[in-house]
Amino acid sequence: MDLDAVTKQSVLHAKPDGLVLQYGTAGFRTKAEHLDHVMFRMGLLAVLRSKQTKSTIGVMVTASHNPEEDNGVKLVDPLGEMLAASWEEHATCLANAEEQHLPRVLVDISEKAAVDLHQDAFVVIGRDTRPSSERLSQSVIDGVTVLGGQFYDYGLLTTPQLHYMVFCRNSNGQYGKATVEGYYQKLSSAFVELTKQAFCRGDDHRTLKVDCANGIGALKLAEMKHYFSPGLSVQLFNDGTKGKLNHLCGADFVKSHQKPPQGIEMRANERCCSFDGDADRIVYYYHDADGQFHLIDGDKIATLISSFLKELLLEIGDGLSLGVVQTAYANGSSTRYLEEVMKVPVYCTKTGVKHLHHKAQEFDIGVYFEANGHGTVLFSKAAETKIKQLAKESEDEKRKAAKMLENIIDLFNQTIGDAISDMLVIEAILALKGLTVQQWDALYTDLPNRQLKVKVADRQVISTTDAERQVVKPPGLQEAINDLVKKYRLSRAFVRPSGTEDIVRVYAEADSQENTDSLAYEVSLAVFQLAGGIGERPQRGF
Repeated sequence: MDLDAVTKQSVLHAKPDGLVLQYGTAGFRTKAEHLDHVMFRMGLLAVLRSKQTKSTIGVMVTASHNPEEDNGVKLVDPLGEMLAASWEEHATCLANAEEQHLPRVLVDISEKAAVDLHQDAFVVIGRDTRPSSERLSQSVIDGVTVLGGQFYDYGLLTTPQLHYMVFCRNSNGQYGKATVEGYYQKLSSAFVELTKQAFCRGDDHRTLKVDCANGIGALKLAEMKHYFSPGLSVQLFNDGTKGKLNHLCGADFVKSHQKPPQGIEMRANERCCSFDGDADRIVYYYHDADGQFHLIDGDKIATLISSFLKELLLEIGDGLSLGVVQTAYANGSSTRYLEEVMKVPVYCTKTGVKHLHHKAQEFDIGVYFEANGHGTVLFSKAAETKIKQLAKESEDEKRKAAKMLENIIDLFNQTIGDAISDMLVIEAILALKGLTVQQWDALYTDLPNRQLKVKVADRQVISTTDAERQVVKPPGLQEAINDLVKKYRLSRAFVRPSGTEDIVRVYAEADSQENTDSLAYEVSLAVFQLAGGIGERPQRGF
């Protein structure tokens, strides 16, 4: 490790004085102009992680659903998963090290993680369409090369595509071909095979309108469209030719504002969906005949998919376990429907994809979706082997169900939530079941809910337990929430600190929107008063 060369190169990527960042579930995210040194240092870290794991490591330059002015970076581990928790700590230490301490921190990480510095390193890099992303990707490359690492720059990719590339490279191509073309072919051939039966029986033209958040999803979906069977026509909106990334559009906007994005033309009962800026989230929605907006979020996506999987598992009858993993943000109606109607076990974890992903791995087939539309389905190796065996050997009905499951395995990006992959699974299930978007929406009725934010001086004054559904400190806050919840029917509320900024997130549910909004306001006020709120006090009517 040539520390002199690192020191010389690091001066060209100097750390701003006083800037402290934390590596969280989403990696690092902040204003793009503050990230040059972080990108360089994540290039360094990726080389060390690659040497330690003797595997290809990914670096993705994106800030997902954040505004266009922001950017961020996250590392991808060998199986296409998020960076291991112990290495998140190394990332934070390295990003925040003062210039003169950088060589010492690199040595410390190498010693603590038992990195063989003579081992070769290989890093793959992807980026989204933000104006700052190309320059920041170059800073990552500078970090990789100064430590002697080899790299391949894929350029513009969705975040899930980079995860796919990493897994493909580390599975010697068994998971798929580590090219954009390979990704398109794998997903589209599984989709065409799965939907062949539906489109043959006369339901031969389905149209879906997709809001691409003016992001990378538009470029990739445009490239991929011609791979789909003639049965699915995809129309792209907010494709980046005009508006700003994530501005008044995208999955996060639609979910949080409970209204359609700008820039999309909606007729009554047309299926529409929105990706977020890096295409790892998806939500569906439609206008009914009266012009009312209906959102179909991650909870209803999980319900549709897990219900279909349950039917197929009953058909093959092989005792494979199915579980659905949610967070506290899942609508209470979805949990009740899954447990009481579908008889599918549901588990709650802390917010954050890594927690959901980890829990989902405990099942033969684990379904997880956050309400924001980020999620996927994980199949254990044993389940995959069993399903593929049944697809070859079983009698007709069982073989047909197993073959469908085999195609679903290929359709899901099992490394991370993937808006393109999830969209194709949803479209396949709707076609096979002959369901309209209204019938899907009618599986259960969501309880009204509201999410608010409260600015606080220090988010660390709040700590939680029970998958973030109960406050441990500050004293008195949980008691105040309990008393407020008792005032309303079918109600619940919880608060949790943001992982990245000094705000507290408030969630409330109740039997009517009016009661939900009142409860959300009252809980926000309690947070403001008991947890060190700053700025303007919460107001009724928001």
